[in-house]
Amino acid sequence: MRIFYFVLLMVLFSAAGAQAQNRPVGFADNAIPSTVHFYPNPATSIITFEDFAKKYDKNYTIQLFNFLGKKVYEFNLADQKNIVNLSDFFRGIYIYQLRDPTGKIVESGKFQVNK
Repeated sequence: MRIFYFVLLMVLFSAAGAQAQNRPVGFADNAIPSTVHFYPNPATSIITFEDFAKKYDKNYTIQLFNFLGKKVYEFNLADQKNIVNLSDFFRGIYIYQLRDPTGKIVESGKFQVNK
């Protein structure tokens, strides 16, 4: 009888978990589309940031942070295509932040480095 209850509990918990995963995450259809495009993700040796929707001038910057929050790289939007060499980056998750000239975060996201 104990085995029956155990199996029944496992089935109930697995069914409840499947329903929880079908919930929408974040904001539904009114999310702001991303203006920063980067590839490849995950990256190994380089990552390319490009196509800033032609609405940001050269005073905007992109800052890259490791997962501990330490700034590891920064560049200005001088070109429509910016290539970052990842040879000094360790394997892991990195955060990018697009900042306006006053330092306000306009957009942020994450990418992965695999080596």
